[in-house]
Amino acid sequence: MRPRWMKSPRCIGAKRPHQNNFMGISSKDVRQIAHLARIALTQDEEERFETELSSILGFIEKLNAADTAGVEPETGGTSLENVMREDGDAHSALEGKAGELLAAAPDRKEGWIKVREVFT
Repeated sequence: MRPRWMKSPRCIGAKRPHQNNFMGISSKDVRQIAHLARIALTQDEEERFETELSSILGFIEKLNAADTAGVEPETGGTSLENVMREDGDAHSALEGKAGELLAAAPDRKEGWIKVREVFT
């Protein structure tokens, strides 16, 4: 099956889009990728993926050829940073205050805070 861009009469004999000196991907490569992905491909699918993957890799090759000297890398597109508090000993603030905590609870039983049943 031919890719859509090749079906047009004006594209007959035309080069694939984004084609550089890149060699492309072979049907053997497609079979190996399919084997690693544990998928079965028909002959038509194999040919289609060979064309499509070659086109994708050719486009990546074109991107790699772009001059990026002096371009700052982007890392998320925002300058926001996490604001974290310092770790502290939370238990020391509660030490010796069990009675106060129990007294503040709306319902208690035998030294425990009584709550409604969550799972029935």
